Parts: sequence; C-alpha cells; structure tokens
Amino acid sequence: AEHDGVPCVGPDHLPHDGRCLVWSSRAVPAGAGIDPEPANLWVGDALAGVLLAPEHPRPDAAWLADPAPFPELPDRRVEGTWLSRAWDLVARGPDQLARDLSASTALPPGEGVPAGAWKLGSGPVRVAPSARVEPGVLFDVREGGIEIGPEVEVRTGTRLAGPLYAGPGSRLLGGAISGFAGGPMSYVRGEVEQVTMLGYANKAHDGFLGHAYVGRWVNLGALTTNSDLKNNYGSVRVGPPGEEVDTGLYKLGCLIGDHAKTGIGVLLNTGTIVGAGSNLFGAELPPKWIAPFSWGRGAALEVYRRDAFLATAAKVVARRGVEASDALSAWLGDAWDAARGTS
Repeated sequence: AEHDGVPCVGPDHLPHDGRCLVWSSRAVPAGAGIDPEPANLWVGDALAGVLLAPEHPRPDAAWLADPAPFPELPDRRVEGTWLSRAWDLVARGPDQLARDLSASTALPPGEGVPAGAWKLGSGPVRVAPSARVEPGVLFDVREGGIEIGPEVEVRTGTRLAGPLYAGPGSRLLGGAISGFAGGPMSYVRGEVEQVTMLGYANKAHDGFLGHAYVGRWVNLGALTTNSDLKNNYGSVRVGPPGEEVDTGLYKLGCLIGDHAKTGIGVLLNTGTIVGAGSNLFGAELPPKWIAPFSWGRGAALEVYRRDAFLATAAKVVARRGVEASDALSAWLGDAWDAARGTS
C-alpha cells in the first residue's frame, strides 16, 4: 500500500502470508542479498531487522517504535554499515549507487544505448524498453553505470554521467546531470551533481543543485541555486543557531524536506537545511536552518498557515495523478500539528 506515493509503514501494512522482512532504513547491507532463513538480523552491534516466517507474529506499533530481538529467533550477522546523520546520504550516496547498479537485475543486461545517443566508457547502460531517449543524449559511464527506468523521458541536450538512476516516469530535460538518483516522477534540468530525489520532485528549470538530498513533492523554482562549497574551502557546519555540528564534509549543499518549495531565483547557502513544507521566495539569502512549515523571503520567515499549506499540497499531488484524499490531508495536517501545533 502507498500513501502520497510513499509506501506505508505500520503493523497493518505488513504482509501476513509468506516470509516478511522488517528492516531499518538506516542500515545499509554490504552484500547483494540476505539469507532467507528467519532470524534476528544484526549489523555491527545493533539490530537491523528481523526476517519472519509465516507462522511468526508480525511486529506491532510499539515494536516498530522500539525494535527488539524476537526471543524465539536465532541471531545472524549481516555485513553492512549504518547511516547516522542525514548528510551521510549525500556523502555516501554515489558509491552505494554505483554498487547497487553493478548488482542490479531490474532491467536486462546489455549495451542499452539507444540509436542516436552516445556512450563514453565501458560501464553498463540499461534502458527500459518503455523509456524515451531522444537523439543527442550522452551517456558517460566512466565512473559508474546508468539505469533509465520505465516511462522515463530523456531529452536532447542532456549529458548523463554515472553512477545514475532515473526512476519510473521521471523526465531528464537537459543539462549536465551526474551522480544522480531519483524517482519516481522526478523532473530534472540544469546542472545537477551528486543529488538524490526521493520522488515526485520538480526541478524543471536551469540552476545548480549539488551534493543535495531532496524529499518528495519538492518544487524548485527557475534558477534556484545552492552552494555546495564554502569560499574558504572549510568543512561545512549544519544545524540551528548555537547548535551547529561540523559534518567533516567539504562539499555539502542542502537537505530539503518533503513538500518544500522555492520561488524563482532563490539562493541556498552551503549546508542549508530546509524544513518540510516550507515555502521560500525572494532574492534575499534565507538562513541556513529553516524550521518546518516556514513561509517568506530571506530571514523574514513566518509560519506557513496550516490551511494554506494543505490547499497547495492538494493541488500539487493532483498534478501528478495522486488523489488529494481526506486521508492525505489528515496525514499532512498531523505533520503540521507535530511541527507547528504550538506556534
């Protein structure tokens, strides 16, 4: 089941027939697969998940909030690592993407370069039969493979550099796009480097986006641009004023939450965190820490009214063929209440 294009996570949505794997989204397995025998699965010294047989009870909401080993199951170690900070997704994304693409069996192996397109390097190119790649597209696979999913459109004038993955229904509309993973239904144009888009995001115009992580239903207005390198080439710090943390990274652009939006020409500083549901506009540089559901220009940010946010979100999802249901409004309203209910 999906909600707002996102797979539901909860006890009511776990399968009750067949085997069931419940896995932490912060655990990154190193291998291509997991032994199919039921077990408590550990990465390092932390529980990463459980693999359950049909006869095992499914975890309830309390377990999902605070996982613990199933006493009747054996313990098994899985090689892998943990994501501890949000910016790990930016720093480690391309290398993990390259490994995933190398092991991918989602599309048949083969050269895959459509007629009229060009290829640099010996890495794999996989293009789904239903994808539409116009003549003049360049596939650069010297640093990693490229996979173009079903119903993806790649227009003339696009230079793709691997590792790169474009999920179902996405549109790559032109420009230099490298180290990118996005979809489903992500629209991308301009200079894009080492960026992950979780889906239904829109960057359909020119502007630089680099070393960034972009949530679902984000819309970046024309010429929105972020910095991903400080002028003094120092490591990037992130967080609210007085509580900033040194990431140890020299390249880190922005982390943008679900349903955030920027107007034309918005500039984002190195290491900017844009809270979910925010709406930014104007030429003034906003602060590097933007609370969820903020609205305004530059540093003059107010609370984005609940009714206005929900009305806009309903229009946005309808444009991509997702029903603006009462359940969706209630879900997004709960998120607003949790973040801004006392504002």
